[in-house]
Amino acid sequence: MKNTIWNIATDLRNSQTSRRNFIFQPKTKLIVAFLNILWDEGFILGYKIYDSDPNLLKIFLKYKNGKPAMGSLKLISKPSHQIYYSASHLWKLDTKKSLIILTTHKGLMTIHECKQTHTGGKPLFIIK
Repeated sequence: MKNTIWNIATDLRNSQTSRRNFIFQPKTKLIVAFLNILWDEGFILGYKIYDSDPNLLKIFLKYKNGKPAMGSLKLISKPSHQIYYSASHLWKLDTKKSLIILTTHKGLMTIHECKQTHTGGKPLFIIK
């Protein structure tokens, strides 16, 4: 499960570095939830199901003035070192210039959604 989300993060980072317009990824519920968060926050232009294969997603990458919309995409929790944040610990984090995506028992959520619902979880990424 986690390998798919780390693979798409690496593919997004590498594709934006090489200035591609779109990439293809296998369609899973976890990837669709991750892409919905990125689209809501304005980091990608969108995605759609690929015409010839319904199990593939075509993801359209976003650039601002020739630079990638995602300045950096870093992994926080790794299989060898997992971190968990309680709902009260989330309020202590400074998230004015970055977006943190967490996995919770309710699915993938941004740190702002976790604060609103008073839900803790395991942070996956920090995007600046």
